[in-house]
Amino acid sequence: MEIDLSPFLPEALLVDLPEIDAQHEEVFTRIESLKAGCFENTYVDIAEFQGLIDYFALHFATEERLADEAGVDFTAHAKIHRDTLGLLRKALDDVRNGGHDAHSFLRYAEFWFERHIREDDKRFVATLQQRRHFTLPSSHWPALEHYFSARV
Repeated sequence: MEIDLSPFLPEALLVDLPEIDAQHEEVFTRIESLKAGCFENTYVDIAEFQGLIDYFALHFATEERLADEAGVDFTAHAKIHRDTLGLLRKALDDVRNGGHDAHSFLRYAEFWFERHIREDDKRFVATLQQRRHFTLPSSHWPALEHYFSARV
């Protein structure tokens, strides 16, 4: 399966787990797409913003699945995910109701996500990689191996 990636995931935020890196890339791609859409017109497609939140939820579920498969206690990390989804949903409601602008929502989501990857996800992936019985699922994402090995 060929996966096309855009350059929105900074190399410093790679966690070296292809499935997670691909999802991180998708989140940043969606944020950039929404930013571009906001600059091009005054209409905000709430469904696309909701799609971003839904993708965050899917990504969080992937991390929880990987933790479960590896036998890693994910309680604190899962709480961060739940709390963040609540904050994002509230912020989107504020955008929908005119309380906040879409750009503020996107800046918050992007800043939060970068910090979360640096402070939480990198530590989580390191814990996964320390588990002897956990094998990295890189065989599921052969296009990513090529992509990440070619990055400078």
